[in-house]
This record gives sequence, structure tokens and C-alpha cells, in this order.
Amino acid sequence: MTLSCQDLTVSINGRTLIRRLSLSADPGDFICILGPNGVGKTLMLHTLAGIRDIDTGFIQLHGDDIKSLDRRVIAQRLGLLLQAYDDAFPMTVLEAVMMGRHPHLGFWQWETTADIDLATHALAAMDLSDLTERLTATLSGGERRRLAIATLLVQEPDMLLLDEPMNHLDPLHKLQVLGRLSALADAGKTVIASLHDPVLAARYARQILLLFGDGEWEFGPVADMLTTDRLARLYATPFAAFSRDGQEVLLPTL
Repeated sequence: MTLSCQDLTVSINGRTLIRRLSLSADPGDFICILGPNGVGKTLMLHTLAGIRDIDTGFIQLHGDDIKSLDRRVIAQRLGLLLQAYDDAFPMTVLEAVMMGRHPHLGFWQWETTADIDLATHALAAMDLSDLTERLTATLSGGERRRLAIATLLVQEPDMLLLDEPMNHLDPLHKLQVLGRLSALADAGKTVIASLHDPVLAARYARQILLLFGDGEWEFGPVADMLTTDRLARLYATPFAAFSRDGQEVLLPTL
């Protein structure tokens, strides 16, 4: 397995958001996390990535206790997409995406031609090839989001943790990004992403983690987790099932 957690509890300000979470993520898995605002999706991803202290339980990355691993080793195995990024200093799009190679470079080692080729392909995959010389500060919200995902692709981790990767994206780029993530899972990567769209989760995910915000959670195959009753309880609003081209689509009806 790529990552596993046992009896993991996530709390903040004395409030338990996720209680005793146990799950395993294997190569080829595409897991979507669903839940309303404030239920702990971001905190859980930060905890799984090892950048937040564990309340209780433990996390293993490739069989190793994540607390025992050097940050450089973690970055070689696991990549985290944050909800938002700030520009530390002015840089071009190409310079920014090349930062994804840092975990693989030695001290004072420069990027190779192969590293640059990898960055070029990642930018092309995110529809950013014509923006390589643009300063990142001049990009739109959607362009910045795709740049952050391209940087994660350049990092080449075995596991990708993505916190709301669809932020700021138009419908075309949402489908392109999710298609790319699905292809990575097909190629043996492990993908865990938080989303706010059960329809897209149903189309691309293989497993679903539902977070209710009171400590309770449910995890399982898409068909078991994405039902009108479960989604109505999760989002506190009614859901109905509609049929389109032979496929069931679940939508809120309030």
C-alpha cells in the first residue's frame, strides 16, 4: 500500500472533526473526499501529508511511520496541493513549475534537460504551454491553479493529495484535470482529492470518503457511498437521482 492510517483522530480547538479514521490507499486508487465546509477535509489532508501533528493514531507511508521520515523523503513519495499559494518572490511560470523538482535535486544541483522536458510536458498537460515566460503574479485564478497542479506533476510523487483541485477552474479545465488525475491512477499512482461536486466524484473516483464534521465518517466504493440518503444527510439538503444516457446523476433538489 502507498499510505495507510489507523485510528486517526483530527481535532481543532477542542472539537473532534474526524474520529478514529482507518483506511488504506493503494497504487491505482482514486479516492474523493466529500463533505460540507468546515468538516476537516483540509486538516485531514495536511495530517496525512505529515505537516500537521497527529492527535491520535498513526500514519504509514510506504510502510514507514511518517513521523520518522525526513521531509525530503516525504516530498519524494507524496505531493500535496494546497488550497491557495502565495508568491514568495517574482518568478515566471516555467521557474515556478520547476520548483517541483527540488525534492529530487542534490545540494547546489541544477536542473537537467530531462527535468526541463518534464516541466514542459506538465505545463502542456495543464494547457499552459503558451504562458511559460509570464510572471506568476499576472495569472488568473484558474491559471494559477493549473500551474500548482503542473508543479505537483513535475514532483512525480507516488501519492498525490489534492485540496480542492477544482478551485477557480472552468468546466473544460475541471474535466481535463480530473481526467489527468484519473490517468495517473490508472498508471499506478495513488490519488486522494477533496471535491465539492458529487457528480464529478461519481464520474472519476473509485472510492469515496464522507466526512460529517462531528467525528463520524464513512468510506467505501462509489456505488455504496453516493446515494440520495447519504448525500442528503451529508449536506443537510435533499438529493434526487436523475438518469442521463443510462447513468444515474445525483443532484440537490432544494
